[in-house]
Amino acid sequence: MPRLKLKILLAAPRGFCAGVDRAIQIVEKCIEKHGVPVYVRHEIVHNQFVVRTLEAKGAIFVEELDQVPGGFPVIFSAHGVPKSVPEEARRRELYYVDATCPLVSKVHIGAERHYKAGRHIILIGHSGHPEVIGTMGQLPEGAITLIETLEDALIYSPPSEKEIAYITQTTLSVDDTQTIVDVLKKRIPDLVEPAKQDICYATTNRQQAVKAIAADCDALIVIGAPNSSNSRRLVEVAQLNGCKEARLIGHANEIDWDWLQTAKTLGITAGASAPEILVEEVMEACRKKFEIEVEEVEIARETVNFKLPRQLAI
Repeated sequence: MPRLKLKILLAAPRGFCAGVDRAIQIVEKCIEKHGVPVYVRHEIVHNQFVVRTLEAKGAIFVEELDQVPGGFPVIFSAHGVPKSVPEEARRRELYYVDATCPLVSKVHIGAERHYKAGRHIILIGHSGHPEVIGTMGQLPEGAITLIETLEDALIYSPPSEKEIAYITQTTLSVDDTQTIVDVLKKRIPDLVEPAKQDICYATTNRQQAVKAIAADCDALIVIGAPNSSNSRRLVEVAQLNGCKEARLIGHANEIDWDWLQTAKTLGITAGASAPEILVEEVMEACRKKFEIEVEEVEIARETVNFKLPRQLAI
């Protein structure tokens, strides 16, 4: 019996961004330089495949610094940490390496500048996300107000005695964030904007790539972790741009084949913390079920590369 045909539109760019790649390299270089074990506070990036791979090499993942024995290196995740974390590491005389993505660090620096200029800061982001916790933890309590939704922006009551500035989480929906910013600017005409938007190039590119294919897809798979903000935004972007049947999966084993039985064209992409091997596994799984034709749709070529911390020079 002949197999059903399935056209796959493969979004590009997809998968690892420069910040994720740098963070993983930091763990690997730290193991190479200092031996095992090396401790990592929180998931280095939001992907269990990456975490398990690094565990196999000698990394131990913990939630807080009190789980790190003295004498062993500890690495802070790519999402960034509150200032209290390195302060605690120094107090305990722990050797630490900060793997915060440089683009997240740029947001931290922007927040510091606004604070020193006497401004109150609005942070557009998702409550409880490690990046938001890290950014809010750069400044004293009360210096930053978190706005998550359009409704939050509509009811926000700015302090009358201060100039107001806004910053954003780096992994948000570009379109949703702009809608919130537009409302804030109408309500606060002299709102101070970032010199350059805080949503990172990789988040923007992956969303644009999904927009380029969504309307031509009967179904679309985003490969990424459920706690990955940028991956979840890709699902939403697909659904809002012509492909209601968009789903997030962690790996090929989670594909619902009944769901794909009537699809003629399938879109595939991966969040910024998902390795290409997971894309290859999904493609191979599809190849076993269907007669596939693959077309890669590339909207940008990424050449960004971030240097490793000097302390890891070998």
